Amino acid sequence: MITFIGSVFSPWYGWTGRKDPDDHVCVNILMSGPGGRWSMMDRGRAALRQEETTIRVGPSGLRWEDGVLHIDLDEAATPHGTRLRGTIQVRPRGITDVEVPLKADGSHVWRPIAPASDIVVDIDRPGWSWEGHGYLDSNFGTSAIERDFRYWHWGRFPVPGGRVIFYECELEDLSETRVALFFGDDGSVRPLEDHEIPPIAKMKRSGWALRRETRGDAGTTPEIVRSMISAPFYQRAVVRTTINGHRSEGVWEAIDGRRFAAWWMKPLLALKVPRKPGWRFAD
Repeated sequence: MITFIGSVFSPWYGWTGRKDPDDHVCVNILMSGPGGRWSMMDRGRAALRQEETTIRVGPSGLRWEDGVLHIDLDEAATPHGTRLRGTIQVRPRGITDVEVPLKADGSHVWRPIAPASDIVVDIDRPGWSWEGHGYLDSNFGTSAIERDFRYWHWGRFPVPGGRVIFYECELEDLSETRVALFFGDDGSVRPLEDHEIPPIAKMKRSGWALRRETRGDAGTTPEIVRSMISAPFYQRAVVRTTINGHRSEGVWEAIDGRRFAAWWMKPLLALKVPRKPGWRFAD
């Protein structure tokens, strides 16, 4: 799930010129697999409330309490406008102070808050409650991603002693941002050394012909284990790759900024991202 203030992928926000992020807020939920559900309602400023430890977006919200992030979900989801209700608890094993500029001028910043977390998911549908491991991060930006990025791919992969995250960006000015970090189970953070960073390895293009690649040891080929969402400009999936001899499965995504900027993309997105500006809190 993603909480947006200034809903980056909302066509309604794009059509306004992205002038008022507080008027385009959203809780995006994706439940993949059989019977999966999707929710991405673009709401107006009346649906947003922020305090030091709490964010409310319409009927859903997030709050920090005793070192745990509590998420309450109550959203209309596709198909058929069914309700998606439940809770998620995210308990970080440690919180980092890492902030990574993805563009030299600081207009896009990635903040990996808690790369290692324990989570408890309780959704009101059979088989959708479970416990496991998760991840918490944040992105900040003062410019449209399709204006600044031609393409990026990101991946978080478990390795012995922790996990590695690769963030690879190709910018419109043809410069590149390459990030490779190791997050230890003990809370430590360090950049990977050059000899620890596998080369870029290409994967077969998606059904939308989206370019797909990640890091993988020379002579190995990463593969998509399970696609979570696939769109003309975006894919999120579970990817299996090999990192310094260790076979790993992790969450991965890719975005094609050029496709996202295409004139025909926003009308298509409007079918998946409804706009509800008139929501009000009861109190």
